[in-house]
Amino acid sequence: MILRRRGPALPDFPWDSLADHAAKARKHPGGVVDLSVGTPVDPVPAVVQAALSSVADVPGYPTTHGTPELRAAFVAAMGRRYGVTGLSEAAVLPTIGSKELVAWLPTLLGVGPGDVVAVPSVAYPTYEVGALLAGAEVVRLADGEQPPAGTKLVWLNSPSNPTGRVLSAAQLRDAVAAARAVGAVVASDECYLALPWDDAEPVSVLHPSVVDSFDGVLAVHSLSKSSSLAGYRAGFITGDPELVAGLLELRKHAGMIVPRPVQEAMRAALEDDEHVAEQRARYRARREVLKPALEAAGFTVSHSEAGLYLWSSRGEDAWETISWLADRGVLAAPGTFYGPEGAQHVRIALTATDERVAAAAERLGT
Repeated sequence: MILRRRGPALPDFPWDSLADHAAKARKHPGGVVDLSVGTPVDPVPAVVQAALSSVADVPGYPTTHGTPELRAAFVAAMGRRYGVTGLSEAAVLPTIGSKELVAWLPTLLGVGPGDVVAVPSVAYPTYEVGALLAGAEVVRLADGEQPPAGTKLVWLNSPSNPTGRVLSAAQLRDAVAAARAVGAVVASDECYLALPWDDAEPVSVLHPSVVDSFDGVLAVHSLSKSSSLAGYRAGFITGDPELVAGLLELRKHAGMIVPRPVQEAMRAALEDDEHVAEQRARYRARREVLKPALEAAGFTVSHSEAGLYLWSSRGEDAWETISWLADRGVLAAPGTFYGPEGAQHVRIALTATDERVAAAAERLGT
């Protein structure tokens, strides 16, 4: 017997629709260059690997809240790296990566049928999926647009996935004020905060230049990009102490617990800034190869001032561009994955080895 899921229909998993183009790209004589997914390819930092193995022999259950040392390291890193002050260690909650948190946050906050979840006009697909799982309505907000009455959760994302756009402190401040005006919680996805390029200056929604208090405001963080820990599933949520306390209680009941060795690895990653700088330099070098190659091939690269992606367009339907790239053995993600406004863009990731990025740059000229 096959059990069928009850509840609202979910969209097809976007990357499944790339299968035919992936097959074509893999036939290239030089092999595929997969720039479609932002998955790290560089080694896990040695200091993190050592920390993981140091607590391999811990047979007891870990705590949902994380060790005190882990939470203290997160608070210290937020201050040292991003200038965030006033965080309570009690208001820090480790999560099993950031995607599961994004997908389940509306449900955990009590959002449900009749409620609205507001997402950016071009947005990470899991914001919408999380709203649908909760049975809520999704609205896409254009720049500066106010969330409608009935909105219970507003997602912000700076630096943006997929566009790499950075919101200023003033823009974040206005967005928080608009959300508070309709009684909505703000959740700011800040997974790319450690990866600014050019003159970009990303700022956390929890920075003093944005908010005077953390009331109704949450920030979501991940170590996947800055510390190459996607395989560890290492994320955090922090901000409003009351909201975090509620999430903690629900996650205790649901068994949403980060494994103890991963908690120790996260602590080590948060206490070491050197590997973050080294990883940023790797991505910067790849960007400096790939961006001019795209522009020389007739692409326009928009925003992309931070993060791991080049938001690129040839002024045609995104799927035509995907096909053009696949003919050259390069795989990217169509902008349609991120909303209707992405219909003429593709998202090209910097997450490939130096050799593969160089190969992509060469093929773009053919």
